[in-house]
Amino acid sequence: MRILLTNDDGFDAPGMKVLLDIAQHFSNDIWIVAPSDENSGAGHSLTITRPLRVRKRGDQQYSVDGTPTDSVMMAVAKIMKDGLPDLILSGVNRGANLGEDVTYSGTASAAMEGALAGIPSIAISQAYARGEMGDDVPFEAALQWGERVLRPLIKQSMDHRTLVNINFPALPASEVKGIRVVSQGIRDYGRMQFISNRDPRGFEYHWLNLGPMVETPAHSTDLEAIADGYVSITPLHLDLTHYESMDRLHKLYET
Repeated sequence: MRILLTNDDGFDAPGMKVLLDIAQHFSNDIWIVAPSDENSGAGHSLTITRPLRVRKRGDQQYSVDGTPTDSVMMAVAKIMKDGLPDLILSGVNRGANLGEDVTYSGTASAAMEGALAGIPSIAISQAYARGEMGDDVPFEAALQWGERVLRPLIKQSMDHRTLVNINFPALPASEVKGIRVVSQGIRDYGRMQFISNRDPRGFEYHWLNLGPMVETPAHSTDLEAIADGYVSITPLHLDLTHYESMDRLHKLYET
């Protein structure tokens, strides 16, 4: 099996080393094509206003001075075009990608790009407990549970243009309660917060801070699975059509 690894935290991010360790349980034909620098929150953006530069970083390892989407495109269309990957793993992201975060996430978007190319793709993220942890985020849960979570997924076929979003809770591996397959949650948008302050020159600035999550009665979403101490697995698809609205909209334009 040929596996492509990528991320949005950058080629040298600690989570990439964790992902490589996990991937080595499944293959010795592993490629890395990842952004040179951190691209958290880049979403599914791609670079079209300047050229991209690729740097060889080792045997079957490359960095791209662009977004996660650029990296997957570069891998599929150029670097690996003569031998495409059988699987794309994106992560392990430093921080969870839950609920509507998947629309902003470079980690999830790299997996989306792989799914668009018809390649089975999985996004993997590690939640952490405190916002100021930086490079000290512990990846123990992902490292210890990664093989167990991924092995059944890799053995089965995935539907065309779908991906799987996996999140590990902010717990020591021994305290993880298990695995839940859950739907994508959504936070209450009205609870979004900005932290406001002034810089040393006296100018005001604002820093986005995520507000509390919304709970559902059955605790059936990815947000709640992680909060309850479980690994969350959520299948996603790239067809954004809301089919329930089709008939109603057709009637608006009947002549």
